[in-house]
Amino acid sequence: MKLPIAEGTREALRVWRRLMGFHRPRAALFGLTVLFMALTAGLSGLTLAAIVPFTEIVLRAGAHPLTTPAAEARPATEARPAAEPRPAAEPEEPPRSDAPSLASLRARLEARFQETIRGATPAETLGRFCLLVLLLFLLKNLCWYAQSFLSVFIEQRAVRDIRDRIFARYQGLSLDYFQGSHSGVLISRITNDTDLVRGAVANGLMELLRHSFTLLTYLAVVLFANARLFIWAIVILVPSVWLIDRLGGALRRISRTAQEKMARVTSVVGETVRGIRIVKAFGAEEIQTRRFMRETGDYCSSLVRMTRLGSLGTPLTEMAGVAVAMALIYIGGRRIVTEGAAPGYFLLFLAAFLSMMHPLKALHQVNLHIQHGLAAGKRIFEVLDARATVREAPAPRPLPGFARALRLEGVSFAYEPDRQVLRGLDLEIPRGKVVALVGPSGGGKSTLVQLIPRFYDPTAGRVTIDGVDLREVRLADLRRLIGLVTQETTLFQETIANNIRIGNPAAGDEEIRAAARTANAHEFICALPEGYDTLIGERGLRLSGGERQRLTIARALLKNPPILILDEATSALDAESERLVQDAVRRLLANRTAIVIAHRLATVRNADLIVAIERGEIVERGTHEELLARGGLYHRLHRLQFAESGAAPQGSGA
Repeated sequence: MKLPIAEGTREALRVWRRLMGFHRPRAALFGLTVLFMALTAGLSGLTLAAIVPFTEIVLRAGAHPLTTPAAEARPATEARPAAEPRPAAEPEEPPRSDAPSLASLRARLEARFQETIRGATPAETLGRFCLLVLLLFLLKNLCWYAQSFLSVFIEQRAVRDIRDRIFARYQGLSLDYFQGSHSGVLISRITNDTDLVRGAVANGLMELLRHSFTLLTYLAVVLFANARLFIWAIVILVPSVWLIDRLGGALRRISRTAQEKMARVTSVVGETVRGIRIVKAFGAEEIQTRRFMRETGDYCSSLVRMTRLGSLGTPLTEMAGVAVAMALIYIGGRRIVTEGAAPGYFLLFLAAFLSMMHPLKALHQVNLHIQHGLAAGKRIFEVLDARATVREAPAPRPLPGFARALRLEGVSFAYEPDRQVLRGLDLEIPRGKVVALVGPSGGGKSTLVQLIPRFYDPTAGRVTIDGVDLREVRLADLRRLIGLVTQETTLFQETIANNIRIGNPAAGDEEIRAAARTANAHEFICALPEGYDTLIGERGLRLSGGERQRLTIARALLKNPPILILDEATSALDAESERLVQDAVRRLLANRTAIVIAHRLATVRNADLIVAIERGEIVERGTHEELLARGGLYHRLHRLQFAESGAAPQGSGA
């Protein structure tokens, strides 16, 4: 049986590996960045190691005692005692506790370095030393700049690719995915979660590599300076590392919970903004505010818990470092005081060890970012791994056009197994005919028309165009033949011209104006401040309901498809606009097939065929006059509607 924490670690590694895949397109740049990181860390170690030759040159006389003219002119009585300086030919002995191989290596490196910087005078030696250190710092900073720039470049490209992949995945998913998910959650995936995942796939990875290289470099310097003292550091640091690892697992779980709560906050904001008119109309401001405050309170509590756990890492790391440092100062100081050990290597060891504290603490912070990013990455892959229920056929057939008839053959459909919406429908819609779907709300009319562009696939039976099952053709070919106008107007935060052009990107200005005229929209568009270049605002809220509806009709007309679906398309129009639009639509239906859903029966009385649907079944079909004469569902709806309006039923003989 696998332990829960082990399984969580394996899952985190799987997410990590998948996130790393976003770096593949820039693998060469990534490798170059890693090289610059390694060079920066190595040069940092070399500049730190300059402590040893500095003590040899300045603090102790070394091979070239530094004597200034003032020192040479100093009276004999003020001269330094003869026993104090070490002979020039006597090199610094390495600490006896070091291994012979390490001592030999240090001796050779010292000799090589002294030969490199040795000058004719101590002052010249010091000058060469300073120039060499200056050069090392210059190279280190150039490498640091290069790796910083490349890191940001790679990071932002990776995050961009993730956002692009999520958005593209949204475009490829079926309608049922969006109806089963809250819009706020979907938005959070592409905004909040993608930003958090930078901690794992981009910024976190680069920081992990950068600080790891730095830490390894300082560790190498520590071992080079005095390997024995490092054992004390290991003894104290191991428990801290174990505690930090345990904290990482807990943080990963809390981070996922916090992100889910943030998605709920986003959902409340989105719902309230979209429904602000209803909120204000029903005086629900206080209810929505309490709901929002409840969600933000839960999110705040999660963040506090996450911060409380995350904040333990820094003091643990720092206290471990200070404890090790004090132990080393005591041990190394005793050797210098009692055994006359060389202070240069001890100072190098101490400086390198203390320098390790910064990358250690930074790695802890990186670990926090990575845990947050992995939790967000898991949620992102839930989207990327989602599969559309409506899929392209493995070898789709082309659908060049629509020549004969659209048929529904024994079509049944259920959103859920126990929720049957359509039951065994058989319907033929010949090319060039107008078919109206009428019936009580919830009868399945809108579901039926959504099967035609394959927003859904029937659970039984099939839908065909010219005898070809729609599941066998390319989705793009199918939807190119269909224009759709729904009761719920959908406009984008773009210009009016671009909103109309969306169905036909190649259309020119005159074609757009012609479609607007046909839809009875040209007049109100010209009255706007910038005409067709007017930005209509989010979801077209700057326009009236009737104006928005006419724009969607113009959009469908500009596409000029052979099949036109009108789902309550005229419900938002006033009587005069409705009459003008209906006249325009009738003029365009000579060579077009139209499926019209309408509750206002006066708008469909001239249809070639009227189909009455109730409880997912076709109960009647015929012309307006035929259905009135039968006295069935259509007749009842007709009489009820005109009784409510106070007008005499048309065609009923009343």
